[in-house]
Amino acid sequence: MSFSREIYEYGLPHRAVSVYMYLSNRAGNRKECFPSVKTIAADLKISKSTVFRALNDLEQAGLIEREERRRTSGGRSSTLYRVKG
Repeated sequence: MSFSREIYEYGLPHRAVSVYMYLSNRAGNRKECFPSVKTIAADLKISKSTVFRALNDLEQAGLIEREERRRTSGGRSSTLYRVKG
């Protein structure tokens, strides 16, 4: 998959660019995916706190949206990521 160089125009730290590319690869045609922070961290070989900071960077830049998913019992299931741009 090829990525537009526009991602670099946002002036984001490399952690955010890496996580954005990861989510974009996972998102598919619907531009949605729901990997856990633990999975993202393990796959990219970075810490979970770095992933959280990257997700915050991306959300502030308007490149992703996050939505908490809930189980029918009311418990937290996962986070749905919508990739924009």
